[in-house]
Formats: sequence, C-alpha cells, structure tokens
Amino acid sequence: MTMMHWTILMAAEAAAEGGKGGLFDIDATLPLMAIQFLILVAVLNALFYKPLGKAIDDRSTFIRTNQAEAQERLAKAEALAKQYEQELAETRRQSQAVIAAAEADAQKIAAQKVAEAQQEAQAQREQAQREIDQQKQEALQALEQQVDALSRQILDKLLGAQSIG
Repeated sequence: MTMMHWTILMAAEAAAEGGKGGLFDIDATLPLMAIQFLILVAVLNALFYKPLGKAIDDRSTFIRTNQAEAQERLAKAEALAKQYEQELAETRRQSQAVIAAAEADAQKIAAQKVAEAQQEAQAQREQAQREIDQQKQEALQALEQQVDALSRQILDKLLGAQSIG
C-alpha cells in the first residue's frame, strides 16, 4: 500500500469515530481564529507594512530625486567643460595673434634699426670720403705750392746760372 492509501484510511477511521477534534470541525473556534487572523493582519498592516511601505516609497523618492539632481549636475558640468574648452581655444587664438603681432612689430623695429644703421654707416662713409677728399685737396694745394716754390727755385737757379754765364 502506498502512502495515499494510508492517508485515506486514516481519514476514514477518524470520520467513523465521529468524535470531536476532527480535521474540519466547525464550531466557535473557526470564526474566532478568523477574527484573530484579521486583527493580526490589521495590527501588522498598521505597525509594520505601512511604515515599511512608506520607508520604501520615501527611499525610492529620495533615490529618484538624487538621480535627477546628479544628472542635472552632470549636464551642468559638461556644459561648463564645453564652455571652458571654447574659452581656452579662444584664448589660445588670441595669444597666437598677440604673439604674431609682437613678432611682426619686432621685425619692423629690427628692419628699421638695420636701415638706420645702414644710413648712419653710409653717412659716416660719405663724411669720411669728404674728409679724405678735403685732405687730398689740401695735400694737392700744399704740393702745388711746394711745386711752385721748387719751380721758382729751379728757374731762379737756371736764370741765375744763365746770367752769370
């Protein structure tokens, strides 16, 4: 015999006895147990399930709020990062323009100084040439005077030698 047969047999014996305390005795204890169960459910609901449900709802709201704030902060941070990158790029462009302008100014100044130095050197060469020409003229005049003096002396000697002779 199987286990099922034994169970049926025991249930049949209990029913045959017809005594109290059977498996499905319906008397005042069943409604009392139902009332106790309903009171337990109400007490558990009031003391445990509602506060627990409220705590879970509050926590869910807190998490959603924090997540929304975090996404908002992330969006702001990304916007600021993008803005700072644009400002950095603009600043780099401006600094490169300033450097290029400074280099151009420096080249202009250098070219101007070179031109001034060349003009000054040219002026000094011309001045030196004038001085040389002047000294040459003076030297030629001095030589001319000496040549005239020597020529007179030679003529005097030649004429004096002819008049003697």
